[in-house]
Amino acid sequence: MGHGYDISFYQQRSLQSNSYFVLQSVTFNEGAMADLLGSQTEPLMPVSTDTSVVGSINIVDGPNAAMTVKQGIRDFFRKSCTVKNWKKKLPITIWLPKYKPSYLLNDFIAGLTVGLTVIPQGLAYATVAKLPLQYGLYSAFMGCFVYCLLGTSKDITLGPTAIMSLMVGQFGGEEDPTTGFINPIYAVILTFICGCIQLAMGILQLGFLVNFISYPVINGFTTSAAVTIGTGQIKHVLGIKYHANDFLGDVEGIIKNIKDTNLWDLLMAAVCFVILIVLKILKTKVSKWEHDSCEDEDLSLAKKILWKVLWLIGTARNAVVVITAALFAWSLHASGHHPFTLVGEIPAGLPHFEPPDFNDPSQNITSNEIVKELNVGIVIVPLIGFLESIAIGKAFARENKYKIDSNQELIALGGANVFSSFISSYPVTGSFSRTAVNSQSGVKTPLGGVFTGSLVLLALGLLTPQFQYIPQAALASVIITAVAQMVDCKIVLKLWKVKKLDLLPLFATFIISLLLGIEIGIIVGIALDLLIVLYKTARPKIQVVSREILVIKVGHGIHFPAVEHITTSVLEYGLGDEDDIERALPKAVILDCSHVDTVDYTTIQGMTELLYEYRDAGVKLVFAALEQSIREVFLLADISGFTTYGNVNDAVSALVDEFGEQLQHDPNRRLLDVNSDSSTKQKSYSGTDNK
Repeated sequence: MGHGYDISFYQQRSLQSNSYFVLQSVTFNEGAMADLLGSQTEPLMPVSTDTSVVGSINIVDGPNAAMTVKQGIRDFFRKSCTVKNWKKKLPITIWLPKYKPSYLLNDFIAGLTVGLTVIPQGLAYATVAKLPLQYGLYSAFMGCFVYCLLGTSKDITLGPTAIMSLMVGQFGGEEDPTTGFINPIYAVILTFICGCIQLAMGILQLGFLVNFISYPVINGFTTSAAVTIGTGQIKHVLGIKYHANDFLGDVEGIIKNIKDTNLWDLLMAAVCFVILIVLKILKTKVSKWEHDSCEDEDLSLAKKILWKVLWLIGTARNAVVVITAALFAWSLHASGHHPFTLVGEIPAGLPHFEPPDFNDPSQNITSNEIVKELNVGIVIVPLIGFLESIAIGKAFARENKYKIDSNQELIALGGANVFSSFISSYPVTGSFSRTAVNSQSGVKTPLGGVFTGSLVLLALGLLTPQFQYIPQAALASVIITAVAQMVDCKIVLKLWKVKKLDLLPLFATFIISLLLGIEIGIIVGIALDLLIVLYKTARPKIQVVSREILVIKVGHGIHFPAVEHITTSVLEYGLGDEDDIERALPKAVILDCSHVDTVDYTTIQGMTELLYEYRDAGVKLVFAALEQSIREVFLLADISGFTTYGNVNDAVSALVDEFGEQLQHDPNRRLLDVNSDSSTKQKSYSGTDNK
């Protein structure tokens, strides 16, 4: 006769504090259950009384038991593959039906403004990535199109950024000494791998992994990146040439070659710096004027138009500077003068749409060599890319009062990188400066990215021959002014006032990233953060009150790193120094666990040893205020002598009843100084009574 098991799932806190959600009531016959459980012969664990029951568990015995696994699976997929779920995976299906004609002008203006920003930035950031300039533009348009379909933020614009460019330059292989460029194949394949990893993380909902990187580590890393990028651009400001792969190499190259400075390049850079700073101040002032006079009905139309024009010039200042510098250099070139170092010819036309080639016999490159060359960049780049993008997205979502989906953002970013690799792009992510421009331009939907991408395509198709006249000093000034905003010196003072210990991972990440490389700096910063967290876990605060009845309060969850410290401390506080024969032992000790929310098996072993030590010393040890799930763990462990009470007051009352005659003449006792964390008294439990 077969046995059947009718199973639904419970939503409850289990012994490991996991949550179960009802999927479908499924009936198994005995053979199917054996296949499901393998060689397990233990009965199903009974359900706690502290359980929010969503379904039920019924063990059915009889000839009517039938297997309906197919129906259960069918129903599960029917519930998962709903229109609502698919719309979440394709957000354009949510906002496009609600699109208003009035939004079109806002999105067009915002997209055009961002396009005027990304074109000069793309050209400039390509030099940071150690790639030919056209790769900066190749990276600037596909992400805009893909994000319009998959993204959940109206403000984010994807494309090349300073940090992504720096990491491509560091992880993208060796630099060619003749051209100063890395092999573009490595950058394109890094983009593809980066996109695949981000897609997988989004599908598996692993976006929480970036939470292990704290703000001090992020700040140390971004500051180091800004300093590294800025230092690397000084050679273009001075018009000197050398090859370097890191910050120290740049410093050495500058010192050795500064005598060969091209004064014309230095003058060009200085003028560009001044113009960029003035236009930035102008934009800030105009925004303030507009804000202060927004309610002024007497404001003339001419003044409104003037302010809009000035705001646009200030916003598109990078394009203004680069175009002006290129026109000036072209005019000198036409008259036979060549004082500036120019970027040189850029191949015209659009990139071919084709999958990245992991094997290139013409260059003796194989997939194994590519993966080996990219090294830890395969892991670091997708994580930092997502971290940069999600931080920007959350900031602007909070400012503009809407929400974004972190895991869907991973899917959008991963999809953007995968498709971008087909048009020879290097890894892209969200840009803070361009996202700010997009938001301030009044963008309404992600459709603004389509106009941005279209403008970049137009520039690639028509303007690339004219880009050869852009002075390298002008692009260097654009990069340096952009990365200067990444340096946040105020955070040091804030951390000094708030929490000095957080300065350790910040400075460690900053210094090591500069001296040894970004990947090592990030790893060391994360490791230091985790060590700080683990140290606190292993050394929780312990409060002790009372005398004849000792109350010891544990600060937080007891995990295996903290067990030895806690047991040693509880023994020391409760039993004192065993060599002191005149020590005065308490009658009983209450271990207040009101703040303990998690335990593990090492905890059970440690508490068992504690009970034995106290029993041998003739002192009663009891537990108080254990959570239901943790109390169940202790009861199932069947620890001899284990006793627990609902709260500290209950424990004190019970012990007063037990030792009352011995305690009544003690003037130093303070039995009820510890307030119970439970507002209502609960029944006391004993290990021997609740097997």
